[in-house]
Amino acid sequence: MTTKRQIEQFLANEPIAMAGVSRNPKKFGRLAYEELSRKGLRLMAINPNLDSINGSVCYAGIKDLPEEVRSLIVMTKKDQTAKVIEEALAKGIKNIWIQQSSETPEALALLKGKEVNLITNQCILMHHEPNGFHKFHRNIKSLFGAMPK
Repeated sequence: MTTKRQIEQFLANEPIAMAGVSRNPKKFGRLAYEELSRKGLRLMAINPNLDSINGSVCYAGIKDLPEEVRSLIVMTKKDQTAKVIEEALAKGIKNIWIQQSSETPEALALLKGKEVNLITNQCILMHHEPNGFHKFHRNIKSLFGAMPK
């Protein structure tokens, strides 16, 4: 189970890479990237089909990231998640957040027993300066004691 401390540790380790940033500005991976960037989170986008997003470099893969990157948000399609996790482990990334819709048993098995700050079953938009729907959802979860403690 994810704790509040794990989330705080994750968010404190910038820059944060984000795998699954979409070319389509209406898809969740792109919307999340843009919202978190607007809120001041230092992100590095990963998409092999883009060179840049809003003037920032977009990396083709995890292996192409600068060495300073130690945190990763995974927002890929489920069939890509395990490969992304393998690449992250090979790169030495120790903070991994697998967005709810990207989680797979195969990816979790790769992380079992590894010394990684792993966050699962959580939406990043509810934990970094939430607003709108995500703030409402966070308040409901808090009301029912379902937020990480």
